[in-house]
Amino acid sequence: MARASKTAPRAWQRMLSGRRLDLLDPTPVDIEIEDIAHGLAFVARWNGQTRGDYAYSVAEHSLLVETIYGRIAPNAPAKWRLAALLHDAPEYVIGDMISPVKAAIGPSYGVLDERLEAAVHLRFGLPAKVPVTVKKQIKRADTVSAWMEATEIAGFSIAEADRIFGKPDPALMEGLSIILRPPVETRADFTARHAALLGMLP
Repeated sequence: MARASKTAPRAWQRMLSGRRLDLLDPTPVDIEIEDIAHGLAFVARWNGQTRGDYAYSVAEHSLLVETIYGRIAPNAPAKWRLAALLHDAPEYVIGDMISPVKAAIGPSYGVLDERLEAAVHLRFGLPAKVPVTVKKQIKRADTVSAWMEATEIAGFSIAEADRIFGKPDPALMEGLSIILRPPVETRADFTARHAALLGMLP
């Protein structure tokens, strides 16, 4: 009878850049923006349960969240706008899990997410942890984006979205809409916006 292997299960993922990112012990040197942009552009929000010919990607969502955050905190320095753009960056390796799945997994998901987020932040010159006030503002922008997505492409009624996400300030959404387009276009815009914000850092 063959003996069971005692080798620990693989906890790293090979990226297209050639980097090997250890999910249990991620280090900033193994993180590249090209990998993040590519991964997020191909990860679907809402488990892909959205209308349209293209999935609504996490990269597209992140661009919208950064725009909304800029309206919530118009005087915020570039580093916090960069944090808003990267708020879902860990999902380039762990995917976008809907809230019910996160609840079912429990606190272990949050620990993994925080570990990856800290490594991403350090890679791009941000503090490992974002100040609570900034985190709350980014979360507010994230929730406004979720409301827009829910009502425009995910089949929610306005009343249902209001109940789940709260009624958003119309001024934060003025002139904005949900964009569905090929992942390669979103990937390019995400990478360009990241470069622009990085260039504004002191």
